[in-house]
Amino acid sequence: MRLANILHLGIKELRSLRRDPIMLMLIIYSFSLSIYSQARAMPETLNKAPIAIVDEDQSPLSTRIVAAFYPPYFLPPAMISWSEMDAGMDDGRYTFTLDIPPNFQRDVLAGRQPRIQLNVDATRMSQAFTGSGYIQSIVSGEINAFVQRYRRLAALPVDLELRVKFNPNLNKIWFNAVIAVINQVTMLSIILTGAALIREREHGTIEHLLVMPVTPLEIMMSKVWTMGLVVLVASALSLTVVVQGFLSTPIAGSLLLFLVGTALHLFATTSMGIFFGTITRSMPQFGLLMMLVLLPLQTLSGGRTPRESMPDFVQHVMLAAPNTHFVMLAQGILYRGAGLDIVWPQFLALAFIGAILFGLSLARFRKTLGTMA
Repeated sequence: MRLANILHLGIKELRSLRRDPIMLMLIIYSFSLSIYSQARAMPETLNKAPIAIVDEDQSPLSTRIVAAFYPPYFLPPAMISWSEMDAGMDDGRYTFTLDIPPNFQRDVLAGRQPRIQLNVDATRMSQAFTGSGYIQSIVSGEINAFVQRYRRLAALPVDLELRVKFNPNLNKIWFNAVIAVINQVTMLSIILTGAALIREREHGTIEHLLVMPVTPLEIMMSKVWTMGLVVLVASALSLTVVVQGFLSTPIAGSLLLFLVGTALHLFATTSMGIFFGTITRSMPQFGLLMMLVLLPLQTLSGGRTPRESMPDFVQHVMLAAPNTHFVMLAQGILYRGAGLDIVWPQFLALAFIGAILFGLSLARFRKTLGTMA
């Protein structure tokens, strides 16, 4: 293996990428607008949910409950009559309708435990699930605060002192922004390397390489380092400009340490891209394969859902995936400020998995070139 060949072939890959506007737009979009939109969208978060209230009591307590609903979680409540409630839900104007019955305050003070009716439009699943809990908590809190003015409530034997670490404001933008960068690193590194190999085959330039004094290892290494470098630089810029700049998301740990871990992860994922590029014959086939591969990788890696909540079999199988360890080290460094003394097992696992994937991809690449020669 000659480093000069790897360098020159890599420069050729960068020039080829520069002349591919579709890939360039994909890289720019994935690490800019995509990160921003994923962080800001937050479909699981309640935001300006439309709510209507039927106040049949017209008491100080019911007025207090109505005033407790305000942005950003809810829109200002629409005060409607009982006859308008079902029609508003059917038309989709309200996600929630709350019916406060007559004599509600009197029954509460008398200890009769009256009931409030809450209607939920479950077709808006994310808002319905989260909003129901919010409304129950708000109504219960207002009733308890109101009742305490009239009769003494028994104190709880235990007082829960809640302390939130790493994200004290429970701001989901902080979480979504970093996870989006992690997912884009995995996706782009596989797609770019696989597409680079398929592009060589479709343009017929792979035959030119076969007659040159270069080895399959040099060809593969050139694609690995160039595509890995592009994703590494793009992820660093995204964390600095988009995540820390536009989204104002703090990074707790060392950005340099994270980039070192990202480089190890890219060594593994770019090798995967080469492997997938050798078993597909065209870009449409490669795109279909990516749909089958990327979704399980991103869903089961622990980025969105804790691995501990998954079945044991899935947890054990996903240890063979490089992005499982990448998610662990990325969250440890960027969220909790972990150092090398904490994340070194993930670094070691990525190096080991990357070496295996690189060896398998090189063997497959040599076999593919042998059939074309």
